[in-house]
Parts: sequence; C-alpha cells; structure tokens
Amino acid sequence: MTMLLPSLALVLLCLLQAQAEVPMQPDFSAEKFAGTWHLAAVVSNCSVFLKVKDGMKSSIITISLMPEDNLAMKLVWPMLDKCQKFELLLQRSGQAGHYMEVQEKRDMRVMDTDYSHYAIVHEVEHGKEKPKISLQLFTRGQDMSPQLLQKFTELIPTMGLTQDMLAILPKSGECQEGTE
Repeated sequence: MTMLLPSLALVLLCLLQAQAEVPMQPDFSAEKFAGTWHLAAVVSNCSVFLKVKDGMKSSIITISLMPEDNLAMKLVWPMLDKCQKFELLLQRSGQAGHYMEVQEKRDMRVMDTDYSHYAIVHEVEHGKEKPKISLQLFTRGQDMSPQLLQKFTELIPTMGLTQDMLAILPKSGECQEGTE
C-alpha cells in the first residue's frame, strides 16, 4: 500500500501536466492572423459567461500588429442597449502564437488557423479562484460551416470543458461601425 501511493501521485501529476499542454498552430504568422474576426462560438467554464451565454451575440475582434510581435486586440460586444468596447495588449510569450495579457492575467494561444476562414483560440485567465478556461472560434465572416463547428466541438472535451458550456453566437449586424 505504501508503494502504491507514490505511484498514484505520479500518475495524477502526469495526467495534470498532459491536460495542461495546449497544441499550437505550427509556424504561426502574426501578420496573417491580424485583421478583423467574428467571434462565432465560445465554450468556457467562467461562471459569468455561463450565466449570460444564451443572450450573447457574435462580436467583432480586430487584431493589429505591434512592435516585437505583440498584438493589440479590440473587441466590440453587442450588449442590451449599447456596444461595449474592450482593448487588450497581448505580449508575445515564447513560441509564436502564444501571448500574455499581464493586467488581466490572461494566457492566449492560437491552437489552429487557416488565417483566411477560421482560428481556434485557447485562453486561460488566472485569478483568485480556479482558472477560467475558454475555447473560442474566430471566423473571418459571420458564417461558419457545419464541418468547422464539428471540428471546434470535438476539441471541447480535450480542454477539460463540456458541451453544456458551449455558446454558438448568432450573427449580429450591431456594433459594426468603429471597429476598424
């Protein structure tokens, strides 16, 4: 029994490390990734997101290149009676496609993209509580194919998330101006 406990602890540690590894886009190009995207789907364990996800609409994300391969990200969310704008400065962190937003304690990784149609982004926000994990599907247009949605949903369990945490965001014609 005493030999079993250290072995069990080692196995659990390996499982936690394996779950923490997020695949990244090989040969990521920030130049190709920059531009305007639509947030088409999100899955997250964030309690605030889970409360409001059914009322959310697609938002617009504009990504601009900054010096030293950093990115500026502007998000425009349609809210009940207004357009809410957020801006983040993402600093490159090691491997291309991996970024950190220091003030919000956000870790963002581009997992997969073809640059012209879609990008799948993994984000972790570290706070006082357990980490808030999200997987986001960006599209260049407001439409997404069933195959792309299937590809996205197949990743959900691999990130420790569940289907009931998923929001497929309806198209929105709101908040279009002022995004460039």
